[in-house]
Amino acid sequence: MENMTQPDAAQTPVIILGDRYRLNEVIGTGGMSTVFRARDEHLHRDVAIKLYNANTAEAARQESELSVLAALDHHGLVTLLDAGVSEDASRRTNRFLVMSLINGTNLRDRLRGPRIAPRNIAEIGYDMAEALEYIHSRNVVHRDIKPSNIMLVDYGLRARRARARLTDFGIALSDSAERLTLDGQTTGTAAYLSPEQASGQPVGTASDVYSLGLVLLQCFTRSIEYQGTIVESAMARLTRDPIIPEYLPAHWRQLFAAMLNRSPDLRPGGKELVSVLRQVVIAESGRHIDPASVSTATVVPGDEAATSGPLIETIPDEVLHRVTAMAARLFSAPISAVSLVENGVTRLVSHFGDDVESLGEDVDLSNSRPPVGEPVLITDARKDPRSKDSRLVRGPLGMRFYAGAPLILSDGTIIGTLSVINTTSYKPKTDDMASLEDLAALVVAQLELPSDGLRGEESTQ
Repeated sequence: MENMTQPDAAQTPVIILGDRYRLNEVIGTGGMSTVFRARDEHLHRDVAIKLYNANTAEAARQESELSVLAALDHHGLVTLLDAGVSEDASRRTNRFLVMSLINGTNLRDRLRGPRIAPRNIAEIGYDMAEALEYIHSRNVVHRDIKPSNIMLVDYGLRARRARARLTDFGIALSDSAERLTLDGQTTGTAAYLSPEQASGQPVGTASDVYSLGLVLLQCFTRSIEYQGTIVESAMARLTRDPIIPEYLPAHWRQLFAAMLNRSPDLRPGGKELVSVLRQVVIAESGRHIDPASVSTATVVPGDEAATSGPLIETIPDEVLHRVTAMAARLFSAPISAVSLVENGVTRLVSHFGDDVESLGEDVDLSNSRPPVGEPVLITDARKDPRSKDSRLVRGPLGMRFYAGAPLILSDGTIIGTLSVINTTSYKPKTDDMASLEDLAALVVAQLELPSDGLRGEESTQ
């Protein structure tokens, strides 16, 4: 058996585990383990290796995670490929797990970027509901559902969205695993504990549903609902219910009210949760679709056809979020949007600044009129005959400034508009409109990229 040094996140050890796996850079660290990107020298593929620290006190926990993972096989979970034991320089044993390397990022890091579209939040929830239905049917309770344990996988197939996969079963409970209840084992994830976890009561499958509800709520609010120390966080959830924003559509408010019910028996689970989140996906997918113009068939997560949809679905939301944020900064405006139209179907991705963020779910920025082929500039929407009767001017938004650049494909097809909106009148600089047109051209260039032109980052749990 090979010798090795204790894993150090600040170094990149050069070593082969099990005469097969060559460790490369560190891609994740935790209190009990370090995760490395590694190379399987037998199958010539990259993998992720979770190398536990040499600590015999944690041996039972390591065996618990291994026994849970070995019994699970589902598309919504990170796959266990192999396991083994090595020794460090002091001849202490180190157990390691070999898992599939995820092409993508985790939800925690994604939440630090541009806002996630409600449809994509619903799709993440649907994927996680399927994963929970599977593990719960096998009497496994994850107990640590949080953004960093949800991976967003990009398969590089021009799919319109990443698939979510659940990882890290380090403190999971199952019929075959020893019940470990060491003090402080949930420290660091207190924000996502269920009320029964926080109060030390027996934990069942409904606990995972509650934690997932907090994660999905955070995707909208961009903040942790129960902040503070583990004691402060625990006390907060025992004395008040999570605040569900009024601006959310009814289907989201009803879902959160059910998932975040203090009583475990009243939360949806299993097939019910999967069914409800599927309906939310359908509702969000249809919010900007004219049902009279498209087929009645609905694509839901899990359908293979979802990877080969219309052209307007091939550009990642990440690209459109960055473009709209840049356009808003260019005009010092709080709102920007990309509206794409194809065969009667509209795809809308919008950017709302912090001062108008609460309007995001109440204001429909989709345009019922076909996109025009020329740039449009309106410096005072109340006085301009093109806009003075618009619902955006007279409605709660109170639009006063508008700038729009057309999205025109290389064959001359007008496929949409990149627009900027302000609630105050504004006179742009001379070159601002030209810059907006350049951003629109970048969107078109992304739409017309060949299939191998869109690739994500590589990461893992």
